Amino acid sequence: MADSQFVLHKVLRKIASWAVYSFFTEVRVLGAENVPLVGPMISTATHHNMMLDPAILSSAFPYKRILHYWAKGSLFANPVVRYILVSTGNIPVDRKSKDRQVLFRGTFDALADGAAVALFPEGTSYTEPRIMQVKDGAAWVALEYTKWAKEHPERAAQIPIVIVPSALVYTNKSKYRSSVSTLFGRPITVDPYLDQFLLEEEGAARAAAKRLTRAIESQLVALTINAPDWDTLYAARMARDLLWEDEKSLNLDDYVHVSQTLVDLFATPAATPNFNSVKRQLLEYYSLLQSAQLTNSVLSSLPLPDTLDPHREVALPSRLFTLVILIRDSLTCLIRLPFFVVPLIVHSPAYIMGRLGARLVENEEETQAQNKVLAGLLLLAFIYPAAFFFLWAFLWYTPTGAVLSASLVWLFAVYHTKLINGNYEHVKRVEAAWRVLIGVWAPKKWDYPLATLKQYTTTPIPPANPWITGSPATPKTDDKVPAAIDALAGSATDPSTTSRKRRPRSGRVMRHVLRARAVAARGLASFIDQLERAPEGKRVRASVHLAQSYGAASESNGAVVPSPDPVGWRNAKEVVQFLRERGAKVASLGRGIEGDWAALNSDGELSQAEDGEDKDDLVSVAE
Repeated sequence: MADSQFVLHKVLRKIASWAVYSFFTEVRVLGAENVPLVGPMISTATHHNMMLDPAILSSAFPYKRILHYWAKGSLFANPVVRYILVSTGNIPVDRKSKDRQVLFRGTFDALADGAAVALFPEGTSYTEPRIMQVKDGAAWVALEYTKWAKEHPERAAQIPIVIVPSALVYTNKSKYRSSVSTLFGRPITVDPYLDQFLLEEEGAARAAAKRLTRAIESQLVALTINAPDWDTLYAARMARDLLWEDEKSLNLDDYVHVSQTLVDLFATPAATPNFNSVKRQLLEYYSLLQSAQLTNSVLSSLPLPDTLDPHREVALPSRLFTLVILIRDSLTCLIRLPFFVVPLIVHSPAYIMGRLGARLVENEEETQAQNKVLAGLLLLAFIYPAAFFFLWAFLWYTPTGAVLSASLVWLFAVYHTKLINGNYEHVKRVEAAWRVLIGVWAPKKWDYPLATLKQYTTTPIPPANPWITGSPATPKTDDKVPAAIDALAGSATDPSTTSRKRRPRSGRVMRHVLRARAVAARGLASFIDQLERAPEGKRVRASVHLAQSYGAASESNGAVVPSPDPVGWRNAKEVVQFLRERGAKVASLGRGIEGDWAALNSDGELSQAEDGEDKDDLVSVAE
């Protein structure tokens, strides 16, 4: 299958790469060596960000191999539409057919030519703390193709087909200028499953497909971050943000393993005596940050010396000096602004429309980034050509002027993307600094009472997706049709909506945020300290792949037949050392955080120290 016939695919891939480059700070590719340079293959990718997932996968795929996606077979009836679909790399799938050899005929033709096919075996994009479902469609395709290739050796590729599990892991999938990693697992061959698949016994083929699906799922789980529930995932995120205060200080190569290690820690019941209180403290701080639309990295970067403490007698020059630091940061932002004001004004319509597009689907996190990117692309499709023709007009519409104008517009776009990171972070830092200052110096009577504060300390739970297996709203499907075909139907989310929670006022919540930050940092320091001082045989839960890499082998609860949910273990001391080696700032947690005074009440005690467990945490850190 000649690449020259996929002109539109290459054009769309280039546009997708521009969009991905402009939205994300970094796209890291890991495991590229697992992708074969040639030969038939199926990439089974995770699907958690709707249209952005295929855009990222196609633009970051190793060797620039063209990925072929499934499209509804009836769309190919029109010659014009057929040309567009074929040129963009789509493969027809006849969903009405119950015969899999007919159902996958277009896929067989592509694989026979040595093509790469990309599938999303989860069937729909969704937002959950773990991989919820991996359907059998990819396994059926690989096995049926291998059977067809044996029956038609003259038409099939000479290289056996392989399945390459692929995972897209976002640091924050709906946040502008976040990062994403594309991870490729070890290639899976169908040979170990083929003999059973070819048996004439009833149910043998389905059993083989199920076994192959489990192998795919096992690798996808190992490539991603999976938590048993939302609270465990949120607590692990907050612990990671406290241990790596600068979001970019954690290497993306280690991001999945570090995050999963923390998830496993907070999924270990009674890992330490203070486990429950620490988890509660982390969740409260996480929820307050989400409600106030702040991040720990921004707060940790602020100059908050104790000279700002309004309850402390401090000489006026010292306090003024601290205020000057905040003013200096504000002025620094203003000084940088002239270099960025023109790109900011030109791109402001895209920013505004992107934010409005995200608000339209505020209950569908998997769709927010897509709307931001699409809104930005549509507006820039008008802005950049308008800028080109405006410049070209000044150059008398000459051929040289056209080249110069196009070059200037391109450099302008690159200039904007290069500058946006520093300015974006600087503006957030200055905004947070003044919000903190207002909150700290506001009269204490302005603070939210605990009853009002509760709405801002409740962890957010995304709405359920009715298209996920096991949901009460899951629609019935015909089991005779490979389940992965459901991916063709697109995604759907819970139509129910909730009222938009108003952002709390800085003057009423900021002292609570800073107090929660200090308490969470102290609690986490105590938690890690207790793990590190635990007896030599102390073990904590671990995902099976991490247990095999860093700890003890997985167990099957003593059963002769392996458990469908095997348990892995790691040594507690090894886990702490693992985190330290990857840059976790454990020692700084024990020393306290800048702005520690903000966690004190008027009596100079931590407001939450009335809880006996919290007092024990502080004693442990002080020892």
